[in-house]
Amino acid sequence: MAKRSATPTVGVASGSSTAPVPVTTASSSAPTAPKTASSSSSSGNAVQNVVQTLLQNYQKATPQRTKLLDAFMAFLVAVGVLQFVYCVLAGNYPFNAFLSGFSSTVGQFVLTASLRIQTTEANKSDFPAVSPERAFADYVVCSLILHFFCVNFIN
Repeated sequence: MAKRSATPTVGVASGSSTAPVPVTTASSSAPTAPKTASSSSSSGNAVQNVVQTLLQNYQKATPQRTKLLDAFMAFLVAVGVLQFVYCVLAGNYPFNAFLSGFSSTVGQFVLTASLRIQTTEANKSDFPAVSPERAFADYVVCSLILHFFCVNFIN
């Protein structure tokens, strides 16, 4: 096996000299072309177009029940963030109350996400034996158990 040189070389066409030609690269000190406003705004427009398309498809294709679950999940996220911010700013004197409230919020979010997954039409093949009524009944029972433990944890 031939030993490779440290400098990269450009291949030479057959029939010409066999001396390797070193490849030079631009140094990092060379000035670069400044970004123009059109390139940054075009990427901004692309992101804006993607977001608009996503929202339009969500509005058209998502059933009202799923939108309601999504709104409740967004509410749970907001409540969890508010509880955490309050704990940081005001202190966590009854720490078990903070843990109970925060775990209740996180647990309800997880249960709601599970309900959303089970009741979405696109996931029917993954849950063939679970009807939407059964999924909702499971959700209610698990929510009652979750909140029973959270209320008892407050003491």
